[in-house]
Amino acid sequence: MPVATTLCLDLFLLPMIKLAHTSKLRVGMYVHDLNRDWIEHDFLRNRFPIDSEKTLQKILALGEGEISIDTSRGVDIEEVQDSHSPAEPSAPPRKAPTVLRPVRLGEERQHAKKLHAEASRIVHGMMNDIRMGKQLAIEHVEHVVERIVDSIFRQQNALLPLAQLKSHDNYTFQHSVSACALMTSFARALELPREIIRETAIGALLHDVGKAAVPDSILNKPGKLTDAEFEQIKTHVVQGKIILEATPGVSPVALSVVAQHHERFDGSGYPNKLKGEAIDRYGQMSAIVDVYDAITSDRCYHEGMPPTEALRKMLEWSKFHFAPELVQVFIRSIGIYPTGSLVRLESGRLAVVDEQHPDRLTEPNVKIIFHTRGYYLKPELVDLRYSQDRITGYEDFGHWRIDPGQWVVQ
Repeated sequence: MPVATTLCLDLFLLPMIKLAHTSKLRVGMYVHDLNRDWIEHDFLRNRFPIDSEKTLQKILALGEGEISIDTSRGVDIEEVQDSHSPAEPSAPPRKAPTVLRPVRLGEERQHAKKLHAEASRIVHGMMNDIRMGKQLAIEHVEHVVERIVDSIFRQQNALLPLAQLKSHDNYTFQHSVSACALMTSFARALELPREIIRETAIGALLHDVGKAAVPDSILNKPGKLTDAEFEQIKTHVVQGKIILEATPGVSPVALSVVAQHHERFDGSGYPNKLKGEAIDRYGQMSAIVDVYDAITSDRCYHEGMPPTEALRKMLEWSKFHFAPELVQVFIRSIGIYPTGSLVRLESGRLAVVDEQHPDRLTEPNVKIIFHTRGYYLKPELVDLRYSQDRITGYEDFGHWRIDPGQWVVQ
């Protein structure tokens, strides 16, 4: 079966997470997140059904506010409003969300390149500071993450392609920045609240912070790791959790992303071999993002696979390692043929995917650059929604000796 057909199979309906004021809570709803620090309540879990009036009253005793509910696992707010129950007092007015001005792709790309470089420097400096015994400067992280989130909301086709351009020497830092951008796009596709998106992005930027405790000789080893070296690499998850727990202002959401990004849905991950729903939703998301970016990246001991091939692999692995519905949403968030990937057209020409159409994932805008007969073409931008040509499959830049850096972000 062609890759495009495989990836276009019925996409799972994703769980709907929305904010509900405490005045709207009812028995039958499912709490996705109390949106409170763990020290503020004595619930054993942050995710559970409101299965009795006693549980409801216990939540209300925490005080007014908003919690996240999962309407795929419990009653929706609208279902309460449509019932014949007495009218409830309205929730307090909420601050209007920031509306970001849409920008042209070319304009945002210039900004994205500078932002990507700056974020990589911040992660580099942060890792060096931690190695020197300094505390993590969370305010610097928060500032750059806010700008990354803004960029993705304005025009995600600008920043996401940069995930494919990494140097061997700076892989750890650039991987963290790429994970942050991918996580932002993923969380946005899940329609999570803006504040939760921000916290998942902070966690993604910091997900490998524990590697500051691992010697460079192991992190950058060009050959296969010994069993002992691999065990030392694995300690970075616990080390990262320790660092974040000692850092004031880090949210439980960001902590979940860091502490669980190597857990697997079938219980085969580490460090705690958590299984299924025992893994926080944000931990499940971070595992998907981390693996995708890792397997698509060239490293000294590993040649990255084309993005579309990586997505096919992720679908296969979702039978065991990942929540299938989340993998489907992740694919929707970046596209079947992700921006920046190389594709073959029916005409025999090769093109770089330039921009996605969320409602037409197999028909993105592409920049035609090469012919499979072996010569470059004058670059031509084509919207495949209005073209007789179509994508027949993905290609590898290396196979055709095409430098992705010359075309991906131009």
